[in-house]
Amino acid sequence: MFASLRVRNYRLFFSGQVISNIGTWMQRIAQDWLVFTLSGNNPLALGVAVALQFTPTLFLSLWAGVLADRVDKRRLLMLIQALSCVQAVVLGVLDITGAVELWQVYLLCFTLGVTGAMEVPTRQSFVAEMVGRDQITNAVALNSSIFNMARIVGPAIAGFAITWVGTGWLFIANALSTGAVITGLALMNPDKLIRGPVVARQKGQLVEGLRYVRRRPDLVTVMVLVFFVSTFGITYFTSLPIVAANVFHTQADGYGLLSTLVAVGTFAGALMSARRGTRGGPRVRLLLISAFFLGAFEVVTAFMPTYLSFGLALIPLGFATITFLNTANTLVQTAVSPEMRGRVMGLYVLVLIGGNPVGGPMTGWMADTFGGRSPFYLGGAIAALAAIVCAIVLIRRGGVLFPKRRAGGGMRVLKRERV
Repeated sequence: MFASLRVRNYRLFFSGQVISNIGTWMQRIAQDWLVFTLSGNNPLALGVAVALQFTPTLFLSLWAGVLADRVDKRRLLMLIQALSCVQAVVLGVLDITGAVELWQVYLLCFTLGVTGAMEVPTRQSFVAEMVGRDQITNAVALNSSIFNMARIVGPAIAGFAITWVGTGWLFIANALSTGAVITGLALMNPDKLIRGPVVARQKGQLVEGLRYVRRRPDLVTVMVLVFFVSTFGITYFTSLPIVAANVFHTQADGYGLLSTLVAVGTFAGALMSARRGTRGGPRVRLLLISAFFLGAFEVVTAFMPTYLSFGLALIPLGFATITFLNTANTLVQTAVSPEMRGRVMGLYVLVLIGGNPVGGPMTGWMADTFGGRSPFYLGGAIAALAAIVCAIVLIRRGGVLFPKRRAGGGMRVLKRERV
């Protein structure tokens, strides 16, 4: 389950991420609650904040993938983390001094989105350089376990800390936590990184990456399913503060507890993915099944009558969500050539996150118009339907072809997996 931790560079990365992700989730909970309170508990305002945070992905993630293929990913990540630290400090100071206004939070959400659009494809493609192709599945799953462990700890801390000290100090805490990532990256041994071929700067590299994906039906299948599930199904994260405040009439600690219960499921799912990562690569069948159950669990959760039953239903929903995301990520990472990994991951991040500028306001509008539960049952139904349609298409095609290396290395051969 922890095979990738034998690699020293990855251990350093893993350790820094443990601390930083806790800080990131503390900031996310604090930021959502700050927007919600500054706007007078307006669901549309929360949707706008989400849209501003993810809009830069539409314009920058593809270019960030090209940049990641050209430059030293480790150094680029250090620069991005430093910029994220500055953003958190500015928001924290504005909040603590009482000068914060909603438009300022919106602006800082946008700047955070810019750094996020640059960081995600770079970080995800950097994983292969630390551990090599054979350990990608395990390393991606362990990354998710960090993220979701932080999702348990961070919201739990944030929910209670907000009631004690307010939201401002949580932004400062996140700024300090980025130092752990920068330190881990600085201590790495660059000579031990498994770098792909150097990609020289030239015209048309972004288009080249798009053409590469277009010629690969396996990658197109994953990208299409990820787009629909992430845009309509996984927007339930945005709905949690709305449900906590407007449906069950709880305070910040109630929102934090719901986020923690989601994280219990995602953490368990991440550990199971890490265990599967030692038994071979991911499978398309698992991707489709997890997408369907994600949607089904989300619909069931929407109709839970009490706060307790709603919260408990979030656990299997979180499990299905992280299983889907991990499987999609590793399918893409293990299927691409090293020199194309940054660009393909840039496109993957675009379809994964790029729908949020639509999904965020849409979630707020649905909650405002049809009630706080509506994003759950509508989004879940669309996610389940997308999984069924993709499965039918693949069955009619007789399966999907995925590249597979011959034993001992050498040329790739195509292996058909039936759905």
